Amino acid sequence: MTDRHGKDVGERTVPKRGTYIGNDAKPTLRTVAELTGLAVTTVSRALADAPQIALETRQRVRRVAEEIGYFPDRAAQRLRTGRTNVISLVLDPHEEILGYATSMINGITEALRRTTYHLVITPHFSDTPHLDPVRHIMRNRMADGIIFTRTEPSDERVRLLLERDFPFICHGRTELATQHPYVDFDNHAFAYQAARKLIAAGATKLSIILPPERFTFAHHMRHGFMTAVREEGIAFEIPKEVTLDSKSEDIRRVIDDRLSQPDRPDGFICGGEVSALAVMAASYDRGLELGRDVRLVAKQTSGIFDQIRPRTETIYEDLSEAGALMARLLLRRISEQPPVSELQALQTI
Repeated sequence: MTDRHGKDVGERTVPKRGTYIGNDAKPTLRTVAELTGLAVTTVSRALADAPQIALETRQRVRRVAEEIGYFPDRAAQRLRTGRTNVISLVLDPHEEILGYATSMINGITEALRRTTYHLVITPHFSDTPHLDPVRHIMRNRMADGIIFTRTEPSDERVRLLLERDFPFICHGRTELATQHPYVDFDNHAFAYQAARKLIAAGATKLSIILPPERFTFAHHMRHGFMTAVREEGIAFEIPKEVTLDSKSEDIRRVIDDRLSQPDRPDGFICGGEVSALAVMAASYDRGLELGRDVRLVAKQTSGIFDQIRPRTETIYEDLSEAGALMARLLLRRISEQPPVSELQALQTI
């Protein structure tokens, strides 16, 4: 190992975590610099994960910092750099997808491991304007970047963040002319393939429970579904009384009513596990056998359908992967500002 002047100083022994004794009771950047033989500025940039610093050096500096219990003074860091080292996830509580928040948070936090960034959850409730949490974060400079979900075709959040040049990435696309960072699941392909699976299994009339119309992925699912049924010329219906956001008992009630009719659908597509369970419950209550009288394809985001019998046809959406992708792309947007096309990802089936 060489010191900051290039002189060979051999390997230095790093004290165990919390055992360092120096001029200060609390380890500082200078402490890490002395133990690694690097300049303070190099240590600072390494801890900030600056790409100009060699990966091996960044890893060594982080390892030493962890071993001696060094933590950056975030207040001082913010004054010096203007950065908070915070990523804020604006999360809408909803029951549409089981484990949605947990899976996405797991992916984001895994991607932020061994970086200087940590995650803060900012809740958004449906009875308040969805611009409110975004404006609050920006106004008070509470984060260096924002992640949000449930994107709309003309999303006001995307417009505002683009206008202010504030780093963000969203789960879902818009229909805006201006390109923006996103990670999305191919819901068009999901609905199309689900319909084709049901038709191949012998279903003669299909029904799909869609997300609320205001969300972009509702349009993608509808288009994929309609493409498949038109190709085959098969009967279909789309319930208007319920959406994926409806309460499970309301979905079960509506499906139960349809299953009591002579022109009932015999194939269902559900974009969430809660709606799929409601369809299964309604079928059971009507004495209909899944796989024979009623066929079902569900979007799976958790492991719950692995434990349900009879087995149900599912198509998997990896929300943990989506979270990790969003975090990595957002960090890149913050540090490098690459072309927008390099900050877009579509999860395929």
